[in-house]
Amino acid sequence: MDFSIKWSPEAVEDTELIAEYIARDSDFYARSVVTKILNTSRKISQHPYICRIVPEIKNENIRELFIYNYRLIYKINNHTITIVAVIHGKRLLENIPDRF
Repeated sequence: MDFSIKWSPEAVEDTELIAEYIARDSDFYARSVVTKILNTSRKISQHPYICRIVPEIKNENIRELFIYNYRLIYKINNHTITIVAVIHGKRLLENIPDRF
């Protein structure tokens, strides 16, 4: 059974900011990156536990996968996956734990 996918408002904002930043140089690449993020997020509904545990948090139900240079971080709860953050891979997870 596939899990349902929800996006937190913060994760939506993260993705919009990524698109705006990339669009400064290229609208094409901004759309391409956002499309890849959205398509990949849909695919995790089939096998959510296949992605790695976020090493900074070490919680079995908080996972991540990389899309280009970005970390898509999500939480698994019952049969729902909540996308909680999309951040650059070099960025620290300072305020991300507050989102859980």
